[in-house]
Amino acid sequence: CTKAIPLRPLQKAICDVFGTSPKTTKLLHARVDEWTDEFSEDVYVSIRAKATPDRTREVVSDNMARIQKAFADHDLVANVRLETYVGDHFFHLPPKIDEK
Repeated sequence: CTKAIPLRPLQKAICDVFGTSPKTTKLLHARVDEWTDEFSEDVYVSIRAKATPDRTREVVSDNMARIQKAFADHDLVANVRLETYVGDHFFHLPPKIDEK
């Protein structure tokens, strides 16, 4: 895709969908020279979200549609994939903050 991908507005849209903040909701952009174009999308969106009781299949599917629309609002066709994880099975090691 050679289209511009406005990361900040899209990150805000994703945060709005999930009720999160940019501190916990990261949006990464990686260009690739080649990929299979089975779906003819401009972007492939892969989301990992904590499994919570309120994130039912219906709610998650609705959220995915809202995210797809946020990309469409920027003239981007998004193939959206979302997987949930159980909090106790998730590990994260952020970099240490320099305290000078």
